[in-house]
Formats: sequence, structure tokens, C-alpha cells
Amino acid sequence: MSSWLGGLGSGLGQSLGQVGGSLASLTGQISNFTKDMLMEGTEDVEAELPNARRKEVEAIHTILRSENERLKKLCTDLEEKHEASELQIKQQSMSYRNQLQQKEVEISHLKARQIALQDQLLKLQSAAQSVISGAGGVPATAASPSFSYGLSHHASAFHDDDMDFGDIISSQREINRLSNEVSRLESEVGHWRHIAQTSKAQGSDTSDQSEICKLQNIIKELKQNRSQEIDNHQHEMSVLQNAHQQKLTEITRRHREELSDYEERIEELENLLQEGGSGIAVTDHSKIHEMQKTIQVLQAEKVESTKKIEELENKIKGINKKLSSAENDRGVLKKEQERLSVENRQLLEECESLKLECSKLQPYAAKQSDTVTEKEIILPHSSSVEEEVFRLQQALSDAENEIKRLSNLNQEELQISLSKLNNEYEVIKSTAARDMDLDSELCDLRRNLEAKEQELNQSITEKEILIAELEELDKQNQEATKHMILIKDQLSKQENEGDNVISKLKKDLNDEKKRVHQLENDKMNITKELDVQKEKLIQSELVLSDLHLTKQKLEDKVADLVDQLNKLHTKNLNIQKENFELQEHIKQKEEELSRVRDELITQSLNRDSNSNFKDDLLNEREAEVRNLRQNLSEIEQLNENLKKVAFDLKMENEKLNLACENVRHQLEESIAGNNQISQEKNAIVEALKIEKEQLEGELCQAEKRLLEEANKYEQTVEELSNARNLSISALQLDHERLIKLSQEKDFEIAELRKNIKQMDTDHKETKKILSSSLEEQKQLTQLVNENEIFIEKLKERSSELQEELDKYTQALRKNEILRQTIEEKDRSLGSMKEENNHLKEELERLREQQSRAAPVAEPKTLDSITELESEVNQLNILKDNLKEEIKHHQKVIEDQNQSKIQLLQSLQEQKKEMDEFRYQHEQMNATHSQLFLEKDEEIKNLQKTIEQIKTQLQEERQDVQTENSVIFQETKVQGLNIENGSEKHDLSKAETERLVKGIKERELEIKLLNEKNISLTKQIDQLSRDEVGKLTQIIQQKDLEIQALHARITTASYPQDVVYLQQQLQAYAMEREQVLAVLSEKTRENSHLKTEYHKMMDIVAAKETALNKLQDENKKLSTRFENSGQDMFRETIQNLSRIIREKDIEIDALSQKCQTLLTVLQTSNTENEVGGVNSNQFEELLQERDKLKQQVKKMEEWKQQVMTTVQNMQHESAQLQEELHQLQAQVLVDSDNNSKLQVNYTGLIQSYEQNETKLKNFGQELAQVQHSIGQLCNTKDLLLGKLDIISPQLSSGSSLTSQSAESLRTIKSDVLSESSKQEVEELRKSLQEKDATIRTLQENNHRLSDSIAASSELERKEHEQTDSEIKQLKEKQDTLQRSLKEKDLLIKAKSDQLLALNENFTNKVNENELLRQAVTNLKERTLILEMDICKLKGENEKIIETSRGKETEYQALQETNTKFSMMLREKEFECHSLKEKALAFEHLLKEKEQGKTGELNQLLNAVKSMQEKTVIFQQERDQVMLALKQKQMENTAVQNEVQHLRDKELRLNQELERLRNHLLESEDSYTREVLAAEDREAKLRKKVTVLEEKLVSSSNAMENASHQANLQVESLQEQLNVASKQRDETALQLSMSQEQVKQYALSLSNLQMVLEHFQHEEKAMYSAELEKHNQLVAEWKKKAENLEGKLVSLQERLDEANVALDSASRLTEQLDLKEEQIEELKKQNELRQEMLDDVQKKLMNLVNSTEGKVDKVLMRNLFAGHFHTPKNQRHEVLRLMGSILGIKKEEMEQLLNEDQGGVTRWMTGWLGGGSKSVPNTPLRPNQQSLLNSSFSELFVKFLETESHPSIPPPKLSVHDMKPLDSPGRRKLDTSVPGSFKDTTEPRSGRRTDVNPFLAPRSAAVPLINPAGLGPGGPGHLLLKPISDVLPTFTPLPVLPDNSAGVVLKDLLKQ
Repeated sequence: MSSWLGGLGSGLGQSLGQVGGSLASLTGQISNFTKDMLMEGTEDVEAELPNARRKEVEAIHTILRSENERLKKLCTDLEEKHEASELQIKQQSMSYRNQLQQKEVEISHLKARQIALQDQLLKLQSAAQSVISGAGGVPATAASPSFSYGLSHHASAFHDDDMDFGDIISSQREINRLSNEVSRLESEVGHWRHIAQTSKAQGSDTSDQSEICKLQNIIKELKQNRSQEIDNHQHEMSVLQNAHQQKLTEITRRHREELSDYEERIEELENLLQEGGSGIAVTDHSKIHEMQKTIQVLQAEKVESTKKIEELENKIKGINKKLSSAENDRGVLKKEQERLSVENRQLLEECESLKLECSKLQPYAAKQSDTVTEKEIILPHSSSVEEEVFRLQQALSDAENEIKRLSNLNQEELQISLSKLNNEYEVIKSTAARDMDLDSELCDLRRNLEAKEQELNQSITEKEILIAELEELDKQNQEATKHMILIKDQLSKQENEGDNVISKLKKDLNDEKKRVHQLENDKMNITKELDVQKEKLIQSELVLSDLHLTKQKLEDKVADLVDQLNKLHTKNLNIQKENFELQEHIKQKEEELSRVRDELITQSLNRDSNSNFKDDLLNEREAEVRNLRQNLSEIEQLNENLKKVAFDLKMENEKLNLACENVRHQLEESIAGNNQISQEKNAIVEALKIEKEQLEGELCQAEKRLLEEANKYEQTVEELSNARNLSISALQLDHERLIKLSQEKDFEIAELRKNIKQMDTDHKETKKILSSSLEEQKQLTQLVNENEIFIEKLKERSSELQEELDKYTQALRKNEILRQTIEEKDRSLGSMKEENNHLKEELERLREQQSRAAPVAEPKTLDSITELESEVNQLNILKDNLKEEIKHHQKVIEDQNQSKIQLLQSLQEQKKEMDEFRYQHEQMNATHSQLFLEKDEEIKNLQKTIEQIKTQLQEERQDVQTENSVIFQETKVQGLNIENGSEKHDLSKAETERLVKGIKERELEIKLLNEKNISLTKQIDQLSRDEVGKLTQIIQQKDLEIQALHARITTASYPQDVVYLQQQLQAYAMEREQVLAVLSEKTRENSHLKTEYHKMMDIVAAKETALNKLQDENKKLSTRFENSGQDMFRETIQNLSRIIREKDIEIDALSQKCQTLLTVLQTSNTENEVGGVNSNQFEELLQERDKLKQQVKKMEEWKQQVMTTVQNMQHESAQLQEELHQLQAQVLVDSDNNSKLQVNYTGLIQSYEQNETKLKNFGQELAQVQHSIGQLCNTKDLLLGKLDIISPQLSSGSSLTSQSAESLRTIKSDVLSESSKQEVEELRKSLQEKDATIRTLQENNHRLSDSIAASSELERKEHEQTDSEIKQLKEKQDTLQRSLKEKDLLIKAKSDQLLALNENFTNKVNENELLRQAVTNLKERTLILEMDICKLKGENEKIIETSRGKETEYQALQETNTKFSMMLREKEFECHSLKEKALAFEHLLKEKEQGKTGELNQLLNAVKSMQEKTVIFQQERDQVMLALKQKQMENTAVQNEVQHLRDKELRLNQELERLRNHLLESEDSYTREVLAAEDREAKLRKKVTVLEEKLVSSSNAMENASHQANLQVESLQEQLNVASKQRDETALQLSMSQEQVKQYALSLSNLQMVLEHFQHEEKAMYSAELEKHNQLVAEWKKKAENLEGKLVSLQERLDEANVALDSASRLTEQLDLKEEQIEELKKQNELRQEMLDDVQKKLMNLVNSTEGKVDKVLMRNLFAGHFHTPKNQRHEVLRLMGSILGIKKEEMEQLLNEDQGGVTRWMTGWLGGGSKSVPNTPLRPNQQSLLNSSFSELFVKFLETESHPSIPPPKLSVHDMKPLDSPGRRKLDTSVPGSFKDTTEPRSGRRTDVNPFLAPRSAAVPLINPAGLGPGGPGHLLLKPISDVLPTFTPLPVLPDNSAGVVLKDLLKQ
């Protein structure tokens, strides 16, 4: 920061130093001049006063600058603070968000962990419940997974982004709660495991009562949780039902509204129909007539449209031609434009070089002015230097302003030219015929360009002349540089002094910075303490929250203990009651005993014989007594235990109460501590506020003092300025102006900085806006593209229609022409016939005359006869010609009739196509209905098959219920239940997802159907094609679905879902019945809809026939109506209307022309006031206007006539409109019918989709049934295998049979355990190999029968012996099987436990990994926090540095303020002293009058001494005050900084402690979790080892069992050997066994028969189903082929249409491009034309201005002026003339020293002068003296003033220096400033344009009140405007070729 500020300061210092140097040079020159002027007549004191004033002003200037810089620094510091705070806030928010994310991750981990523990708990509970139920304990209920009740409430809190500290605390609490819950669950899991292990160890007999109680409590809690969950679910359901009801009500309301609207519309349409029916009955003939009229109108419109199409085509052709020509012109113009741009660049480069030279010349000019002032101190004209300096500055400012104005003008001209170009482009579009004139205009442009190049060459020559003049000026300026070097030396000395001062100030600054550092350290400490306190507060809050939680837990525990106490009390009461009862019972027994003893004593006395018996009785009683005593002791022990428990509970209660009290005390202490901290904080804040208020008050006081001092200072300054205004007015003006300039510059800098900042913000905003606008533009472009595509389609349609219209219009025109010719021919025929009749009459008369007349008259008659014959011949020829023409016309008419017939035929063909489409539509509907019927049949068939399969399944279940199958099923079911528990959940989830997807798809389909209905109303004609496409797609989809079903049927079914499917089959049976009921209803609805549809089709057919009839009648009427001439009439009206429009357009164009001519006349009148406008042209224009007015009147009359005809036509159109309305009513009826048909169609589609869904459902059911069939086949195979096993047992009585049986059973048990893994693959193979297995079964059966037959003979002999052995073996087998079953069960349980343990282990591993990731995340976070801390430290250091800088600035300002106050006091003291001096002088005067001189002197001395003392005292007082104020300010600053630093330190310490605590807590939690995980791992490993040991022991047991079995087999073999010996004895037993064998054989044969029957049935079933499927496949294939053919045809059509569309779009794009090119070319043409016009005007002006200038008047004036001067002064006049003409002094002296004899040499000198441009501007002397003096004296003075070379260097016209892009930079006319034109135009007869490159040296000074210099212009006399009394010499352009004489001629002409 400091470096950046330093750089800024240095840069500002340099720039301000440069400005100050230039200003100092100017002020130094002015001050030198004024010193020289004032030294002559003023005293030393008066010369010293302005310097002091200037120093004061400079001091004020420096103060203001320092204030400005301070304010800038403050702004920058505030901005930096703002940015830093924003960054801090962002970082904090980022850190909070990261923390939140981590907490959410932790919560998710804990949730996952909790879920896993819940699963474990559920498993253990199920195991424990099974144990308890086996023991006969309390029936256990499964724990519902309701442990997630707490999560739902808190989950919503983590979704908000804007998290505060409170949110983090809540998340921490959530984590703590979850961790507690997890620990609780873990403890429960351990408890359940312990129970399971104890139950396993003890068996089912032992069961603890306490555990049962705990289980009951848990069950109660679970029930409560479940009830809570049920309540929540019910609440949610009610909310959903309410929402659903609201939606339903809204939908029903909308539906009713729509129904009411439809009903109203239907009623209106019915009314219309009734009205239409009545109208038809009454006015059939009128309707027919109106229909005929409408047909004729439509035909006429068709003809007009054809004409329009032809016209449009012609226009397009013309436009294409214009486009081609315009492209050529554009290429030419582009080339010319490039050439011109190159020339413009060259010109701009030249202008820039001239600019640079001017800027170089400006300081040289200033130096030159200094040198001139030094030289001309002797002369009396020394005041001109200041004025020239002013002139230079003003000229510079004027030049800059004019540059800006010209750039603005150029921009405006560009905009105007662009608007003109746009207008002219539209004109060119309407009038394309003008494009032929472009070539001629191009030629003119080229000529103009050549002329312009000539002008450029001239300007280059002028530039060379100017460069030569600049070189001369450079020589003069080199002298002025020496003076500048001296001034620089002085300035460098001053700078060194200033540097020393600065170094001292820097030392002071460093000392103060050290103090600031100390204060900042104190501040940091304070902030750290504050942070520590804040962290303590936060910790106390956390502790409070934890205490609250613990309190709640303790309260819960207390409640639980109270409940337990109550229970124990009840138990105690019950036990006490039982004790009382037992005591009573004992008392009764004792009484009985006493009685018995008495009786015994009596009996003993009586009977000694029965003593033994009594002893026995006594023994029995004593045993009973002992038992009772034992019971009593047990009860007493129970009582004691209960008392102990009660005592323990009381102790715990007391402990809990003590803990609660401690917690309360802690709470109260923490609250008190918080209150104290808050009070301390409030006290600190109040103290800070009080200090702040004090500081503000002090600041206000200081500001008031400053204001008062400033007012006093201003007053003194005003007094001084008023006192010295007369002497130093010019200097004050300069100083004030400089101060203002400096202030303005500072303000400008500040404003510019603000603007820059605003621009930056605006730039950012614009970037955002641009990005958004770009996105919007993209969207708009997409929309535009779509619109363009749509427009192209419309254009293609319109073009096609226009082509047809053109054809029809051509035909109609031909018809009209033919009709006209026929009518003319008919007229001519009639006239010819009349003439023939007249001629016949004349012939008859002549014959009569011949018969009567004499033979003398015969030659005359003969002549007349010949003439008549010749005429008759001619007439016959004409007649023949007319007949030929008539034949020709008849042919044409026949051709037209044929074309009409063809059109009618095409219309009929279209109608036929429509009929065909309708027929196709009906066929498609019929096919749909057939498809529906076929689907229904398929559904029924499937239902039958399902029922058959069900019956078979039931029968097979009843048959197959053996022991082995039961065992197999039990094992299988257990395995499946264990393995497929999760799969069922997955299936249910998948089913729900499928249902949701299906619902969404249905909704989408409903929306699509609604859209289809809307589109069908619009596109009835295209229905058939669209439906074909849709139906083909639907059929293809159905084919795919059917194929998928077949694939499912063919693929193998999974055996795992056997039980699941058996459960679902019953549910599906119920659903099937419901579906059948729904189907029956739907079929009824379908039949009803079909009947309605057929009715509607009949109605539509009737309507179509009626329409056909009407169309035929219309055709007939149209043929009649064509003969009439109404078509002609309408066409004439349309032509008239078209002509009227054209005439209106012409009138508008003429009116615009008139307005433009008037404006031109007015402008020409204003511009050419002197010359005037040609009166002839004006008269011609007036005549043209009169003619136009007459034409307009004629047009208006004609328009009125046309309007009358149009009104007549409107009456006719009203009748036609009525007919149209009737036709519209009919159309509405037809549309209603169509809508009804569409509704029916949509209903059919819906029914079709419903049937499809049913088909899918039935297909799924089929797949399931086939699945069950496959499972049954597997069971059958297993049964057959068992039969195989049974047969060798029975057949082989030997040792092999027993061995094989046992081995098979052992293998079975192994296979069953392994089969659960391999069943899937085996079943897939078994389905494919079904036929093979059936065959093998048959072969096995045959083999069995053979083996049984063979073994029967052996068994007859051996059966008696082996019966007993077989029984023994069976018993052994049963025992072995039982043991094997138990082993299998054990193995399965162990395997399940292993799997569960593995899952737990994987979960733990995952948790460990997650914890490691969390640890890494925490490490990263700590690193990030460290980085943030480093950043914060850096920012703090920056802030400290900025605060130090501010303090230094503040101290500097205080010092300046104190200095000012000191200055003011000194000034006040001086004022007082002056006043006292004045009083003393007055006293002296009075005393002089009185004569007391000695006393006066004494008094004066006393006054002086007193004054000196007062001065010393005041100075001391001021110093003391300053020191006090500085100390106070320093103290306050130090205190503020200390407080700030302490606050910062406290904050940072609190943050650090909080972060440490957080890290420690997180590390502790992670270490705990890691230790717990390690413990778990150790436990699991122990369990695994135990399980492995158990497995080893079980395997050993198995081996022992097998060994025992082998031993038994050996013993059996020995017994068999013994039995073989006893075979003879068992012959009788064999016969019995043979009979049994026969029975077995019969049973086997029966089984075989049953199996074969079953196989046959299955084969029949499969064959029938295969045939059905094949038929279906064939049908579908045929349909698919048909639809594919249709699809191919449709695709071809589509491709053709796409190709056409693409070509059309390309054409439109090309047209658009061409139009854009035309527009660009026209704009370029207009630009070029304007430029040429400007160049021509300038050339003409130049020619007019430079032609025919004569110098007679100049000669006369000069001559007269020379002779009017006195003879003594004529040398001086001649010298002045020589200096004007540029003659050197030496040459002039030679000429004067010579003879001076003749005028010839003088004249030659005038005429042969140099070619340099002469400055002719006169200087302005006093006006009053000039009015009295003569012209000659004036001229001499003018020449004297002009002789001095004090004129500024020549100024280039800066108006031509334009920016690169301005096209009007070659327009030299515009570059002339307004003041020049104003001056020149009223004076000259012609307009004289100034060439800016040849502007004379006096051009900078305006002649007569130029623009910008009003009455308040510059105050100097020389800068005031010249009055009209004096002769004014306007600046004229002078070519280098002309002589000086021409210039003088022009001057004197004016």
C-alpha cells in the first residue's frame, strides 16, 4: 500500500511540478515586467507587498492540495477496508459452510452406523424371541425399525445455506445425540448377544425373570414409538387427502364450467341449425342464387390472385437483375473506398505530425515572448508580451474546442448520412429503374476524386511552406532557451531546500509511527482479551446446553427409577399379602398338629400296636413343616433383597438430587458471570461512546475556530486587497485565475477518479448484462431461426399460390381480350350489315333509275356499279376475315372450357382421394376392432391355461406330500427366507418404482392425447396418414413386447422365487377376477362406442353426399355466371382502386417534392441575399405547382366517381356476406360432427391402451405360471431320483444296499446344503433338456421294472431272514438322519452368523475409511484456517500502516492549522499595532500643536516596549497552546488505537481458543471412535476363532459318526454271512416276501402309468401353446410387413418434402444476403455522392474567390497614403512598407540612400515581392483619437504597429485535424469556423471560403466580435473587437504562385 501510494504521490508530484514550472515561468515573466514598470515611480515597500501576497496564495494552494491528497487517501483507505471486510465475511461464510458440510457428512456416517446397529439388534431380538418362545416365556414381538424418529425432525435444518453460529451449535448437539444413541444401541446389541449366548448354553429350560421384564419394557417402548409413527403417518395422510380433495374440487369445478360452456355452445349451434333449416325451407331459390354469386366472387378473386402472382414474379426478376448490377457497383465502390481510406490515413498522419510541431512550438513561443520582453523594456510597448501570452493560451483553448466541435460535427454528419442512406435504400427498393444511372454517377465520382487529389497536392505544397516558416521560428526560440536554463537553476535550488524540509518531516513521521506501533500492540492485546472473554461465553453456553441435556437425561432416569419403585412396591405388597396368608396357613397347620398330637397321645395310650404307622405319619408331617420353613426363609430373603433395592434406589435419588442442585448452582454462577461480563462490556462501550462524543465535540469546536479564523483572514485579505487594488490589479487577476485553475484541476482529478470507479462498476454491470443479453440473444436467435423456417414455409406456399393465381389471371385476361374483340366484331358486323342494307336499297333505286333514265346516263351508272362492286368485294373480304377471327376465338374459348373441365376433373380426383382416405380410416378402425377382439380371445385363452395350471398344481401338491419332500422344502424355504429377505425388499422397491414410472408415463400419454385431439380438429384431412404412422409404431411396440414375452417364456425361470410366487398366485387370482369384471364392462362400453361410431360415420357419409350435390350445383351456376359480365365489372373496379392507390402515391410524392423545392428556395434566399434567385425558375416552379393542383382536382373528381361505384359494390357484397354466414353455419355443424367423431376416436384409443395393459398383465401372469411349472418339473425330477434310491434298497438285501442307502443320504444332506448355490444354473439347463430327461426317466422306469422282476425271485428266498435286519437298519438310518438334520441346521446357523459377521466387519472397515477421510478433511481445514490467520495478520499489518499514514496526515493538518492560527494572530497583532501607531501619530500631531515634543518621544518609546512585550507574550502563549493541543490529540489517538488493538487481540484469541477446543473435541471423538472400532474388531476376531473351533469340533463329530457307521456296516456284513447260513430256514418267509414284491410291482406299474399320462398331457399343452404362438407370430409379421411398406412410402415423401424445404431456405437466405448487399452499396453510393457534391461546391467557391482580382485600389490607396505623410516621415513609411513586404533592413537602407528619384523602383519592389503570406490585421488604438485623426495618420500608425514582429507564430487551422474514422475529413468547407464566415459573408459580394492551410498570422485575433468573446471577453484593449469605423482586413487565402500585390488588391477592394 505504502509503495503504491508513494508511486501515486511521485507521479502527481511530477505532473504538478511540470504544470507549476510552466505556470511559474509565465508568472515570473509577468512579475519581472511589472517590477520593471513599477520600479520607476514606487517605493521599496510597495514592491515587496505583492511578493508577500503571492506567498500567501501559494501557501493556501499547498494547503488545499494537501487536504485534497488527504481526502483521496481517506477514500482509498475506506475502499480497502470495505474490500477487506468483504473478503473476511466471505472467508467466514466459506468456513462455516465447510463446517456444515463436514457435520452433515458425520451425521450421514452416524446414521449409516445406526441403521447397521438396528439391523443387528433386530436379528438378535428375533433370535432371543425364538429362544424365549421355545422356553415357554412371554411371546416376543418383532421390533419395528422405528429408531429414525429423531432424525426426521432435524434433517430439515441442514438444508439451509445461511447458517449462523446457533446452527453450528444445534448441529453439534445433533451429533452428540446421535453418538449417545449409537452407544445405547451398541450396549443393547451386547446385551442381546449375551442373552443369545446364555440361552444357547443353558438351553430352553432356564430363563431369567429380570430379562423378561426388560424385554417387556422394550416391547412397550417400541409399541409407543410405533403408535407415534402411526399417528405421524395418519397426520401426513390426512394432509395429503386434504390436498387431494382440494385438487379434485378444482378439477371438478373446471370440468363443470367447461361442460356448461359446451352446453351453451351446443344450444347456440342447435338454434342456428333450426334457423338455418327454416331458412332453407323458405328460401331455397334465393340461397341457390346467393351461392352462385359467391362462387363467381371466389372465381374473380382467384383470377386476381393469379394476376398478383404474375406481378410478384416479374418484380422478383427485376429485383434479381438489380441485385446483380448492385453487386458489380459494390465491387467498384469497395475498391474506391479502400483507395480513399489509404489517402485519409496519409492525411491524418500529416495532421498529427503538424500537431506535434505545434505542441513543440508552444513552449518556444512562451520563451520567445520572454526574450522579446527583455529586449523591449526600453521601448514603451512592453505591455504587449502579456497580451500575446494570453493570446497563445486562448488560441490553444479555441483550437481544442474546435477540434472537439468538429469531431462531434463529423459524428453528427455520419449519423445524418446513415439515416439518409436508410431512407434512400427504401426509395431504391420502390424505384428500381434508377439503378441504371449508377455508372454515370461512378464516372462523376472518379472525376471528383481526381479533383480532390489535386487539392491534396496543393495542401501538401502549403504544408511545405509552413514547415519552412516553422524552421525560422525554431532559430528564434533557441535564444529563449538560455533564459529558461537560468530559471531552472533557481528552481533546482528551491527544490533542494524543499527536500531538506521534507527529510526533517519524514523523521518526525517515523517517530510518530513508532508510537502508533506501540498503541496498535496495546490494541491487539485488548482485542485478544475480548476474544478470550467471548470464547469463554460461548463455552459457558455450550456447557449450559450440555447441562440441560444431562439434566433431561437424569430426569428421565429418575422417572424410570420411580416407575421401578412403584412396581417394586406393588410386588412387596403382593408378597406381604402372601406372607400373611402363609402365616395363617401355618397357624392352622400348627393347630391341626396339636390336635393330632393329642389324638396320638390318647391313641398311644390306647393303641401301641399302631405305633409304626403313626411314626410314618409324623415323619411325613415333619417333612411338610421343613418345606414350609424353607419357603418362609426364601420369602424373607426376597423381602430383604427388595428392601436393599429400595434403599439403593433412594440413595441414587439423593445423589441425583445433589447433582441437580450442583448443576443449578453452576447455572446460576454462569449466569452471574455472564451478567458481569455483559455489564463490563456495556461499561466499556459507554466509556467509548462518551470518549467518541467528547472527540466529536472537540472536532466541532476546532472546525468552528477554523471557520472563525478563516472569516477573519478573509476580512483582512479583503481590506488589504481593497487598499492595494489600484497598484496590483493585474497581478491579483493572474493569481486568482491560477488558484481557480489549480482548484478546478484538483476537483477534476477527484471527479475523474470517481468517474473511473463508476466506470469500473458500470463495466462489471455491463459485463453481467452482456452475458445475460448474450443468453437472451441466443434464445432469440433460436426463436428467429424457427420463425425464419416458418416464414420460408409460408413463402413457399405463397409462391405456389401466386403461380396458380398468375396462370388463372392470364387465362382470364385472355378471356376478357377475346370478349372485347368479339363485342367489337359484333358491332362492326352490325354496322356492316346496316351498310349492306343501305347499299342494297341504293342498288335497287339505281336500277329503277336506270330503267327509267335515258341511255345518256349509263356511263355514270356503270361507274357507280363498279364502285359498288369493288366495295362489296372489300366487304366480303372483311366478312371472311371476321369469320376467321370468330373461329379463332371459338377455338380459344373451347381451349378455356377444356382447361376448366380439367380443373373440375382434378377437383373430383381430390374428392376421390378424400373418399379413399376416409375409407382407409374406416378400414383402420375395423382392423383396430378386430385386433381388440383377437386380444380379448388371447386373454381368455390365457385365463383358461392359468386355471388349468392351477388345478394341476393343486392335484400335484396333494399327491406329493412325502417326508423327504417336506424336509427338502423346509431346508429350501429356510435358505430362501435367509437369502431372499433383502431381495423381497428390493423387489417391492422396484415394483413401487415401476408403478411410479407407469403413472408418470400415463400422465404424459394423457397430455399427448389431449394435444392429439386439438391437432385432429385442425388436421382432419391428414388423419388417415398420421393414424397409419402412429398405428404402425404402436404395432411395432406390441410386436417387441410380445417377443420379449416369448423370450421370457423360453428363458429359464428362477427357483428362488418359488415361495414368493406361490404367495402371489393367490393375490393374482383375486386380481384376475377383478380384471375380468372390469374387462366385461369395458367390452360392453366398446360395443356401445362402436355402434355410436358407425352411426356417426353414416351421418358423415350423408353429409358428404349432400356436399357433393351442392358442389355440382355450384359448378353449373358458375358456368352460367361466367357468361355474364360481372367478372369484368369487378375487375374494372379492382383496377380502378389500384390506379387510385397509385395516384395517391404520386400525389404524396409530388407534395413532398413541392415542400423540398420550397425549402430549397428559402435556404437559397437566406444564403444568397445579395445575389438573389432567378425569378424565371421561381415562376416555373409556381406554374408546375398550379398544374399539379389541377391534376389533383381531376384525380379527386375521378376518385369520387370510383367511390360511388365502390359503394354500389358494397351493397352487393352485403348480400354475399349473408350467404357466407349461412355457409359458415353449415361448416360449424360439420365441425361439431367432426369433434364428436374425434371424441369417439380418443375413447377407442383409450380402450385399446387399457386392453394392452391387460395383455401385459396376463403375459406377466403367464411367465409366473410357467415359472411355477418349471419348479414342479424340478420337484418331479427329485421324486423320480428318490424312487431310484428306494428300488436298490428293496432289491439288494446284501450289505451293498445298506451302504448305498446311507451314503446316498449323507450325499443328499451335503448336496442340499450346496444346492442353494447351484440351483439357478441347473434349472436353466434342466428347462432346455426337458425332453431328454423325460426319455431318460422312461428308460429308468423300464430298468426298474426289469431289476424288480429279477430281484423278486431272490427276495422270496431271503425276505424272511432280512426283515428283522431291515428294521434295525431303518432305525439306525432314522437316528443318523436326525443327527444329520441337526448338523445341517447348526452349519446353516453358523454360516449365517459368519455372513453377518463379515458384513459387520466390512461395515466397520468402511467406517474406519470414512473416519480417516474425515481426519484428512480436518487437517486440510486446519491448514486453511492457518492460511486465513496468516492473511488476517497481513491485512492487520496493512491496516496498521494505513492508520499510521492517516495519523501523520492528521498531525500535518493540525500543524498547518496551528500555523494558520499563529499567522492570524500575528496579523491581528500587526493590525492592532498599526491602529495604535495611528493613534500615537494623532496624539503626536496634537501635542505638536500644543508643543509637547519630549513627552511624545517618551510615550512612543513606552508604546514600542509594550508592543514588543505583548508580541513575545503572544508568541509564547501560542506555542504553549499548540503544544497542548498536539499532546491532547496524540493522547486521544493513542487511546483509540490502544482500544482498537485490544479489541482485535481479544477477537483473535477467542477465535484461536475456539478453534483449539474444536480441534481437541474432534480429535477426542475420533480417538474414541477408533478405540471402539478396535475393540469391536477384537471381539469379532474372538468370535470368529470360537466359531472356527466349533466348526472343527463339528467336523470331528462328523468323522466319528462316519467311522461308527463303517463299523456298523462291517458288523452287518458278518450278520449277513450268518444269515446266508440260515437261508434254508427262511424259505417259508420268502414266499410271503414274494407276495409283497408283487404288490410293490403293481404299485410301481400304477406310478409309471400316472407319469406317462402326466407327460402326455404336458406335451399336448406345449404343442397347443406353440401352435397358437406361431399363428400369432405369423399374423403380426404380415401386419409388420404391410406397415413397413407404408412406412417406406411415407419416408420417401418426407425426404422429398425436406429437400424442397432445404432448397427454399437456401433461396431465401441468398435473397436476404443480396438485399443486404444492395443496402450497403446504396449507402456507400450516397456517401460518395455527398462527398463529391461537397468537393464540387468547394472547387466552385475557390474558383469564384480566386478569379479576376485587380489591385488598382491598393495601388491608389498606397500611393495616396505615401503622399499624405509629411516629407520628414516618408523614409519611416517606406521602411515600414519594406518590413511588411519582408525586405531586409540593409536592402531598405540601400534603396533609401540611393537616388529615390523615380517611383518605378518602388513600384517594382511592390509588385515583385516575395511569396510569403502577409499579416494584415490592424492593431487597435484608442477610439476617440482615431475618430478625429485623418486616414493617412491612421494608416501610418497601423503600419507602425504591424512593423513589430510581436505577432504569434502562424496557426494551422486545427479544424481540419479530425479523427481517423470521420468520413467528412476531406470536407474543407466545414472546417471554417463560424466567426470567419460571419465576418466575411456580410462584407463580400461573393462568399469567400477560407483555406485553413493558408490562414494568415492574424487569424487568431477575431475582427468583429467573434463567437465566444462577448462583452465579458478578455479585458485587454488589443483583444477587444475592432469597430466598423476602421477599415477591416479580413484574412484571405493566398496561393504561393500569386504575388503580394494580389493580396493587397483584395484587401483594398474590401
